[in-house]
Amino acid sequence: MPTSHRKPRIGLALGSGSARGWSHIGVIRALEREGVVADIVCGTSIGALVGAAHAAGETDRLHDWVKGLKWQAVVGMIDLRMAGGLITGGKLVDFFRSHFRDEGIAALARPFGCVATELASGREIWLREGPVIDAVRASIALPGLFTPVEREGRLLVDGGLVNPVPVSLCRAMGADIVIAVDLNWDLIGRRHWVEEAAVPAPPAQEEGVFASWLSRLRASRRNGTEDAGADAPSLLEVLSTSLNIMQVRITQSRLAGEPADVMIRPRLSGIAAMDYHRAEVAIAEGERAAGRAMPYLAELLGGGSR
Repeated sequence: MPTSHRKPRIGLALGSGSARGWSHIGVIRALEREGVVADIVCGTSIGALVGAAHAAGETDRLHDWVKGLKWQAVVGMIDLRMAGGLITGGKLVDFFRSHFRDEGIAALARPFGCVATELASGREIWLREGPVIDAVRASIALPGLFTPVEREGRLLVDGGLVNPVPVSLCRAMGADIVIAVDLNWDLIGRRHWVEEAAVPAPPAQEEGVFASWLSRLRASRRNGTEDAGADAPSLLEVLSTSLNIMQVRITQSRLAGEPADVMIRPRLSGIAAMDYHRAEVAIAEGERAAGRAMPYLAELLGGGSR
């Protein structure tokens, strides 16, 4: 029988990782400079947001926007409440609706899918149709931080709970070669992002519930330190470290059973979950990490660009 000479379809699986996710932009830019262009894009959580922009052909515009993000702008998109999650996400969704045209997942320039988790059952949900922004909002609904999203009668939360690096979704959508980006591999045992500098104080003019909330967190940490010794973890540190452990262990388990063909692992342990204003650092590290993987990727693709 004749041998097919079809080029392999490349899938890009962009993992979860909060503000560390801006490094996905650096990975994408570095790959495309070498002529490696994804045919299929999948993402979980922040990977869904960057992946959707990439599938829409808007990577450069997203790059320009995130590099200009200041702490004040990050705070300005936060709408606090105490029921279901601290952040409703309405301001964030409204921002993207006003700045990016959403004609639905089917209208994107390349196939795209993202992962969410059904809150009631814990089932992994693949979102591959409907409005792009609604799908992304469900995928980034980190429990306790973002409120869940209702979709077709189900409450959905962050896909990182079940599939932090969605290699399996890329395969299901037809990828022959999967390039995966794991943002959380080096987080266990790290304490960088819970230091005071990693949760910067809002500017003096930023008032209201968010500033008050940060003040209470800092005060509780100081009080805890006085009572329990210099090494006593704060509430923020306990929550963040627990989340890191969960993400790392789930990622290891999923990738053991569903390995990618190429793994890209940026070194991001110094970037806090809410350090969205540090995009320049994250993007640069994404580019470096992609560069480290490039020799193996070139060999896998036959030594040439696509």
